[in-house]
This record gives sequence, C-alpha cells and structure tokens, in this order.
Amino acid sequence: MSEAFWIGLCGRSGSGKGYVASRFLTWGIPSVDTDAVYRAMTGPSAELSPCMRELCAVFGNRVVCPDGSLDRRAMSEIVFAEDGAHARLTLNRITHRYILAETRRAAGQWEREGAAAVLIDAPLLFESGFDAFCRYTVCVVASEEASLARILRRDGISREEAGRRLAAQMTNEELIRRCDFAVYNELEAEDLEGQIRRIVGAIREKEGMDP
Repeated sequence: MSEAFWIGLCGRSGSGKGYVASRFLTWGIPSVDTDAVYRAMTGPSAELSPCMRELCAVFGNRVVCPDGSLDRRAMSEIVFAEDGAHARLTLNRITHRYILAETRRAAGQWEREGAAAVLIDAPLLFESGFDAFCRYTVCVVASEEASLARILRRDGISREEAGRRLAAQMTNEELIRRCDFAVYNELEAEDLEGQIRRIVGAIREKEGMDP
C-alpha cells in the first residue's frame, strides 16, 4: 500500500473550513481536524496531559480550569491582547509540537484504512510549519463580513473581540499567494461543490489517480 499524501486546508477564522472539509469527504478524502485534536488534549482530565502541563508551567495556573481543561477565555485574553504577540508565539510553539504528533497518528490510521489522501484541517497551516508535510495546500477564503458573521454566531463573542482575532491572522491575500488552490466561501456561496470538484480533479490528475 502506497503512503497517503497530505492536503493542507487552512483559512481565517470564520471562513467555513469545517464545512469545506466535510465536502472533501464526499470525494473519498477524510480529514484530521487539528482544532479537534487541540481540544482533546486540552480538555477536562483527572490528570493534565503533557501539553497542558507545559502550558501551565509557562502561563501559570490561571489558564487551567478546576476540571483540568484549558481556560480558553483566559488564554485568549493573554494571546490576543495588544501586547500578546510573544505569548501567542509561545502558545503555538508548545501546542503545535503535540498537535503534529497526534495528527500523524490519526492520518496514519486513515492510511491503514485505505485512504490515498488525507486532508489536514489546520487553521495555522503555515505558522505551525505543517505545510512542509503537505503535498498540496488549499485555503478557504471569505470576506471580512462573512467571517465576522460566522464567528459571532458560533462563538458568542463581541464583534470587537472577533475583529481582534481576525487581525492576528494571515490575510486572505497572503493565504491565496501561498496555497496551491483557493475555495471562495461566502455566506451565500454558489458553486462551492463545483470549486471542490475542480480542486479534487486537478489533484487526481497531478497524481495520476482515477478520476
């Protein structure tokens, strides 16, 4: 059995990456959600995970809830503060190491089940360095207003806080420049299925796979 190759999927917060990833599955390409991996390793636990122990050592007990999970609001206040750039880099440096190890394990499981390609849903694909492990990269692009609307509906935070979150991320233009393919996903996106079909078709053609 040949080794499954990785397709990196990225995009700004609120771009709709999760839905796009689900549409790739209809073409036989399963995904690993690195956000879900992160939530699992920082979730409630009787014993802190190695990742949580390291975060606690660096940021202090204020980022740990009584149930052993990460206090996400406290962490967000630290890393998205006006002077939070260094803290954000430190958080990413710690967590990306653990996320990559688990992502490799999960992708390996899909490979053993017969997948020829695995989609790696990684919002910080380039910042984490995960792009180095991907044969192709795809970004999901949405306007600022569409992204803000999704964030507000999903996370229940203020518009100002959502704006700060987007301001701390790569721009759509930078993602498009870096990626092999782009999916445009507005609130009323038309031809989303067609965009994904064309991307999958192009990748299959490059790989010499059956259409």
